[in-house]
Amino acid sequence: MKKFFLFTLLCVITITTQAQTNLSDYLTKRMPKRETRAVWLTTLASLDWPKIYARSEESIEQQKQELIDILDKYQKANINTVLLQARVRAATIYPSDIEPWDQCITGVEGRAPGYGYDPLGFAVEECHKRGMEIHAWIATIPVGAKNSLGCRTLMKKGFRIRNFSTGSYLDPADPGVAPYLASICGEIVRKYDVDGINLDYIRYPDGWPRPSYRDGDTPDQRRSNITAIVRAIHDEVKAIKPWVKMSCSPIGKHADLSRYSSKNFNAHDRVSQEAQEWMRLGLMDQLYPMQYFRGDNYYPFLADWVENAYKREIVTGLGTYFLDPREGNWTLGDLTRQMYVSRDLGVGHAHFRSYFLTANKQGVYDFEKQFNATLSLPHKMQGVVSTATMPYAVNSSLVERREDKSVILRWKAVTPYYNIYASYTYPVDTEDARNLLFARYTGQTLQLKNVNPNLYFAVRGMDRYGLETPALQENMKSSTLSKSPATLLANDGNTLTLPAAAKLTDADRYVILSLQGVILRIVNAKSVRNNQLYIGSLSDGMYSLKVYNHKKKSFMLGSFMVKRASK
Repeated sequence: MKKFFLFTLLCVITITTQAQTNLSDYLTKRMPKRETRAVWLTTLASLDWPKIYARSEESIEQQKQELIDILDKYQKANINTVLLQARVRAATIYPSDIEPWDQCITGVEGRAPGYGYDPLGFAVEECHKRGMEIHAWIATIPVGAKNSLGCRTLMKKGFRIRNFSTGSYLDPADPGVAPYLASICGEIVRKYDVDGINLDYIRYPDGWPRPSYRDGDTPDQRRSNITAIVRAIHDEVKAIKPWVKMSCSPIGKHADLSRYSSKNFNAHDRVSQEAQEWMRLGLMDQLYPMQYFRGDNYYPFLADWVENAYKREIVTGLGTYFLDPREGNWTLGDLTRQMYVSRDLGVGHAHFRSYFLTANKQGVYDFEKQFNATLSLPHKMQGVVSTATMPYAVNSSLVERREDKSVILRWKAVTPYYNIYASYTYPVDTEDARNLLFARYTGQTLQLKNVNPNLYFAVRGMDRYGLETPALQENMKSSTLSKSPATLLANDGNTLTLPAAAKLTDADRYVILSLQGVILRIVNAKSVRNNQLYIGSLSDGMYSLKVYNHKKKSFMLGSFMVKRASK
């Protein structure tokens, strides 16, 4: 309790200090290299997107352009995470084998846009073009109006559904709900290269009767029901792609605090969300608590989320919509003060919702652009081992400078992403966000025009978990590069020859991984004979090899390609 009090006191002192700080003073501070800057992009009733229905080839292109314009605005404000509503109310914005199309895409429930158009697939491609993560936002328990196509479909499947004035909802106690929702999230992760699954409304509805204490209907059992759903989704997603971030958007106050009341509405006691426990158990990589409050209803509860994050990530949900006088009476200062304090606590921010940000209500978009003066990377995932392979220069040189002041960067590696840095000092400080030029770049060649000749460059590979390699600096010598673990390891398709460096690691076990970071084989070092590792069971393809020593430290030994002669 004392620890929390001190933490809250520090938070209040910070608030008081930042309230007197203007933006120009604030930006003299070092900008964070890692910070989630997110926006909820709502498709429910086309609130944010799309405004144009996709009913013809021409209208499909117009709908696409709408999204492009929104994402371009995000990019200009250095937003790096898009939470796109992919499952709306028991209906989807992609061709699902499980649920019908939502009406937001074509204006008609169950109607596909045709012409090969996949809105979610298009959004994934466009976000990744801009170096942004895209998380599929899933509305879990709400299923829309009782006469909607999605709700009727679930009723035909035998799910227990309750109807309230706010709509219809799945019964979290129904044992079929957990595997069903897991199958939807699994479908998305299999079909699309999404970076995260964001669970919305993963709780008991507001109008649900209080626990009856009959037939096992107790507060603890209700929390257990919701946790079972969360666990099922987590296990399904992680089994398919372990690097996909699991997150949810709990009620903004976890529970009553010793000195601050939640005003009878909180996550843990009122709607059965054990979000902090999910973080402790590793069922969540991030939380986006919906902290649409001000003053003592915001700051102490933000401190509580941070203090109970278990080294995982908190991203505060901002009530940006309250900047619209039709929605609330917030001032821009109310919101920006929360952003200042959140950043000082190492917390990212997410705007609810897109329209109110891009419409620049009270100048919030202009502020966002200034507040995010540099690019930033989303936080790396906790509790994983890097699978990134060190990039190496082509022809022993990273940079080719031409007489027309253009520069071409060329490098090789086997990681999915690269972060490019530039600075007027050498070596380039790749921990300084001001030097981050491109984030999550997917190519291995980059051409720049009109480059100052005094500018130096560096490249760092990054794996699916957000973990970076050491930097390949512009002036690294070929003798240094030859030691790079990116050199392909020799093999004959049946056995792989371990590099000499393996003998220096006090090896305990070797781990073979796919390029996506999935562990395929673990080999006890004692079973290795004559420095040869058996790989005959692997399919043709590219792999990485990592070694763990007896002190549980890991080293990347390199990558290798299995390519057997065709019969």
